[in-house]
Amino acid sequence: MSYEIDPRGYYGEYGGAYIPEMLHANIEELRSQYQEIMADPSFQKEYNTLLRNYVGRPSPLYLAPRLSAKHGGKIYLKREDLNHTGAHKINNTIGQILVAKRLHKTRIIAETGAGQHGVATATVCALMNLECVVYMGSTDIERQAPNVARMKMLGAKVRPATSGSQTLKDATNEAIRDWINNPHDTHYIIGSVVGPHPYPDMVAKFQAIISQETKQQLLEQEGRENPDYLLACVGGGSNAAGLVYHYLDQNDVKIILAEAAGKGVHSGHSAATSILGSLGIIHGSKTLLMQDKDGQIIEPYSISAGLDYPGIGPLLAHLISSKRAKVYSATDQEALEAAIELSRYEGIIPALETAHALAVLPHLNLKTDEIVVLNLSGRGDKDLDTYIDNIDTRSNFQ
Repeated sequence: MSYEIDPRGYYGEYGGAYIPEMLHANIEELRSQYQEIMADPSFQKEYNTLLRNYVGRPSPLYLAPRLSAKHGGKIYLKREDLNHTGAHKINNTIGQILVAKRLHKTRIIAETGAGQHGVATATVCALMNLECVVYMGSTDIERQAPNVARMKMLGAKVRPATSGSQTLKDATNEAIRDWINNPHDTHYIIGSVVGPHPYPDMVAKFQAIISQETKQQLLEQEGRENPDYLLACVGGGSNAAGLVYHYLDQNDVKIILAEAAGKGVHSGHSAATSILGSLGIIHGSKTLLMQDKDGQIIEPYSISAGLDYPGIGPLLAHLISSKRAKVYSATDQEALEAAIELSRYEGIIPALETAHALAVLPHLNLKTDEIVVLNLSGRGDKDLDTYIDNIDTRSNFQ
């Protein structure tokens, strides 16, 4: 089975470009040029130089000894939280800002949920002296105040999305409306492996640096490139796509995805798309989508602002449907407990998104010699208020 995107922009039955006519020229301009731009030696040199000297790559691959002792096996953490801006998002925004400049765009828009993509976009716009507008749900603006302040400090305009659940889905809707109204000078830096073709492929390729480094680092530390398990959280899924990209055809490597069960998969307050979703179209792409019988989107819920998205990237939907990837769902409480465990065991405070992947570790029943690489996709500074509010109410955290 192929896991590569086909010429029409599909992974199996998922993907494509379902867009309004007003955006056709923009999408076609990007689709017809992105691969040539990315393959150009001058682009590669500039991109890799920035990853090394500005972002701080390669990110470490850290063997977590106490976490390993508790859960069995050897648990390695791919430390994307140590990147400049504190998450994997910068890998993609560096790449896309360079593409935008080669397309002669002078204005950048983005959507953000947890705020990490917004910060990463504001960062590269400051670096390249381009106008930046970030759309963010009003609910997320309140619960991710530190990242809102960072975006403003970097010179970005943060515009609230006040419709629907006022979270990531709604911020994306507003960004698309902006793009329709400003098609000529504006590039939309989508933050995950979602949206119309070529975005899922382009973002996955920029995030593939994660698995590229992992293979080399594992070879140095373990004498083998392939772990037994790859583990990452999924909302849209760019950190997961980056971690698995160079392992897709390695069938001996098990791919484990962790999604947000919220207050329980069937509680009505969940973002467990792989279980609750069905084939549908959202934000220009055909994928798994939480929707009712009339095709209306069911509002997702998660304590994590980065995982409450009602869909999933088409590559990951293809991996799930083809059984190449297995999905576990973690509740809010399980994610909180996993975050405290990592903090107390390894001195690393993870983002709430990453905490959902950490919560899956007890379910793997690892053997002593099995190797897990978990993508530690972001740091937990932005989530400290949420952690503290919940720690105080749970005696086992004291």
